[in-house]
Amino acid sequence: MPTPVLATKLFVPALRPQVVFRPRLIERLREGLRPGRKLTLISAPAGFGKTTLLGEWIVDSQRRDATARVAWLSLDDGDSDPTRFLTYLVAALQSAVPGAGSVTVGSAAAPAGQPSSVEQTLTALLNEVAQAPHQTVLVLDDFHLIGGAPVQAAVTFLLGHLPMNLHLAIAGRSDPPLPLARLRARAELTELRAADLRFTPEESAAFLNQVMGLRLSADDIAALDTRTEGWIAGLQLAALSMRDRSDIAGFIRAFTGSHRFVIDYLVEEVLQRQPDDVRGFLFQTAVLDRLSGPLCDAVTGQASGTEMLAALERDNLFITPLDDDRRWYRYHHLFADVLRARFPAEWRDRLPDLHRRASEWHERNGPPEDAVRHALAASDFDRAADLIEGAVPALRKGRQDATLLEWLTQLPAEVVARRPVLSVYLAWSMLISGDLDAVELRLRNAEEGLRAAADASSVPDASVTDPVAVGEELRMLPVMIAVYRASLAQALGDMVGTAEHAQRALDLTEPGDHFGRAAAAGFLGLASWANGDLEAGLRAFAEVRDSLRLAGNAADVLGTTVVLADMLIPLGRLRDARRAYEDALQLASAQGDPAPQPMGDLHVGLSELHRERNELDAATEHLLAARTLGERASLPENRYRWFVAMARVREAEGEPDAALDLLTEAELLYARGFFPEVRPIAAMRARVWISQGRLAEAREWANGQGLSAAEDVTYLHEFAQITLARLLIAEHRADPKRGAIREALGLLDRLLQSAEAGRRTGSVNEVLVLQALAHQAYGQLPLALLPLERVLGQAEPEGYLRLFADEGAPLAGLLREAAQRGILPNQVSRLRRAFRPGNGGTATPQPAAEALSERELHVLRLLATELSGPEIARELYLSLNTVRTHTRHIFGKLSVNSRPAAVRRADELGLLQRRSRDKDSDRQE
Repeated sequence: MPTPVLATKLFVPALRPQVVFRPRLIERLREGLRPGRKLTLISAPAGFGKTTLLGEWIVDSQRRDATARVAWLSLDDGDSDPTRFLTYLVAALQSAVPGAGSVTVGSAAAPAGQPSSVEQTLTALLNEVAQAPHQTVLVLDDFHLIGGAPVQAAVTFLLGHLPMNLHLAIAGRSDPPLPLARLRARAELTELRAADLRFTPEESAAFLNQVMGLRLSADDIAALDTRTEGWIAGLQLAALSMRDRSDIAGFIRAFTGSHRFVIDYLVEEVLQRQPDDVRGFLFQTAVLDRLSGPLCDAVTGQASGTEMLAALERDNLFITPLDDDRRWYRYHHLFADVLRARFPAEWRDRLPDLHRRASEWHERNGPPEDAVRHALAASDFDRAADLIEGAVPALRKGRQDATLLEWLTQLPAEVVARRPVLSVYLAWSMLISGDLDAVELRLRNAEEGLRAAADASSVPDASVTDPVAVGEELRMLPVMIAVYRASLAQALGDMVGTAEHAQRALDLTEPGDHFGRAAAAGFLGLASWANGDLEAGLRAFAEVRDSLRLAGNAADVLGTTVVLADMLIPLGRLRDARRAYEDALQLASAQGDPAPQPMGDLHVGLSELHRERNELDAATEHLLAARTLGERASLPENRYRWFVAMARVREAEGEPDAALDLLTEAELLYARGFFPEVRPIAAMRARVWISQGRLAEAREWANGQGLSAAEDVTYLHEFAQITLARLLIAEHRADPKRGAIREALGLLDRLLQSAEAGRRTGSVNEVLVLQALAHQAYGQLPLALLPLERVLGQAEPEGYLRLFADEGAPLAGLLREAAQRGILPNQVSRLRRAFRPGNGGTATPQPAAEALSERELHVLRLLATELSGPEIARELYLSLNTVRTHTRHIFGKLSVNSRPAAVRRADELGLLQRRSRDKDSDRQE
């Protein structure tokens, strides 16, 4: 079910017949539409005329260019839900660019149980807008009401990828969390603030005497303008208070104080001068965000709502029409806030009833979000829970997880506990948010609710919900409870519990419940994977894939490719993993736009296999393709993998500091509970430290993990234990006297036995390489060549290369010795070429040469711009320290000691000839 669209949010507010035109501001806004300008920002407190100015600007723009189009979106706090925001954004742009109609939220929805994201749909939407033959201005009004980081990130993405024919305008009470400093530095931002929006004395005179119909003297206007400092809402409130007053000068003299007190005083003055029926109408309808005649009638119990709204508009009483037909209105936000704050004490007991009436009206007329919101505001929690239960199927299909979680957390715990459907979905929300301690309690609540629901008389009243939908959700709950328990056990590292709960879920599935069977079989496969029985894991996920196909979950079928590849790689079956990724990517591409969600994950997986073959350019291309698709093309639990894969490419390119920064980013995105943590990010970081010679930090990691060369070997800890072996070898090289090499050899022997027993050829290969290096470090060259010859023979057919090249000079020395002894000459010759510099950018890091690396050239060209160091770091997705390291290398190679000198020297050498083109390319990225 698509998210319903409230058309009034998409209307450009109509200009009033009498308005103060502001040519000085319109001229500045015109300049903002020049080529190269991306964003127009109008940021000021309430009451400064932001929306009115936007409307005037739009009229002016369309008068100057009849082909220009406007996409308007009035935001409210409900739009913090990313799926709801995306729905309205698509609808707004579709009103201006009819060809953009192929993008829908439903087609970009995530699979059940996964958080929603918007970047993939934005990418497709922007591609369609870019084809339009006309210019379009996208206006996001009241942006300050957006509080969710996902939507703010989506707007940042939108801003960073605007086509040339689309301009973004944002109005709000505070600065949005966007890269404003960068836009200013690039002259891509036009901004108006409170100081700009204040009325000049001439504008104040026009407003007070012409618009508000007063007859003030020049002195009175000047005094009032001074008192209000050109604050438009203050002038309007003052003008309303001055109507029918005889002592205007006395009023103006008494008019002083802070804005808050002025507002309180003037609103009281305005309200006290209204007839009782008008004042009562204002207070009762202040509970509404949007007003229509029928809705107001339902809330007030009267029949004059339409006429009253028209009268309020005629009297300039802080009401704004939302459509051309004058069917929907809203109060000025400030006015509504004050009405609510000043709600008469004798009426406060009526507030719940007013909200309840509004909820009932919205239930009948939509949207359901408003029905729920008013039920919650009325503290009618049983009614709200009924409405939420009825909305759950649509919310799940529309991927409005943020909305569902917000509603559930507003319900009292005892209300949720009585309703098994709500308890289970709250448990899932806790699970994906990482609050593992709260999951089991919610699942127990759901089980108790199911037992109570067995008695028909105790089933929750479904009079306002869809009983069929609720019944279907109840029927599915036992399987989902067992599945979520398996997921919780997985997150806690309890493999036995994972398998037990997954088997229970499998036993509970009914014929035809293909999705439940897939989920249960998946966790059985994960338990086998974590225990090192990868063959059993592969068989389980083959069943998962078949069940998902029968369930019609095409995107999830593609998503299983990542899991299958993660098991094929340690088995040493790189060709099978690559073929699986390529086949899945071909299927995903055939689905057209928008790309299915796991498509980015497939690119990331292929990049890792290209990296192992030392095809770093191809690996980078796949990672860039994944980034272009955006977060929307990646399952939430996999998003950290992009940073891991890019870190490994950067490390192969000789940039360990950049790799460490990327691993830190990956760690922030990693979520426990989805897959066995067989390659911990902390262990990857320790490997980079070891390669840098930062052994103290690596040793601190090992001690913190409680790692010991004498502990039992398990597959779940195999990656960390192999990392410990690497550390012991490095410590022996640093201090041969401490005996670390003997610990390393003993640990490697046990790791080899474990990997061979599990038929994990990929793990065997890595252990054999380390055995060769350990014997070499111990001075046992003949013993070193034995494991080397074995791994050379079994690694070559699968295309391994970085397995060897990543070991650098020590492994190069062993290969040289192998070549001299005639050991597998073809394989050895192929590998030795990977250790030579100048091999298409894929060579093992070499000592610094006078020539600048590609990354250093990239940094150098940005040094030749006006960007600051932090801005360069953001451009390149690097830390500031990494940029400084590159800068020092550049200075050293160019024999200079300052940024200007480096730029001059680079210009002399012709290194900046393509600077402009590269700069444009950087910005597009």
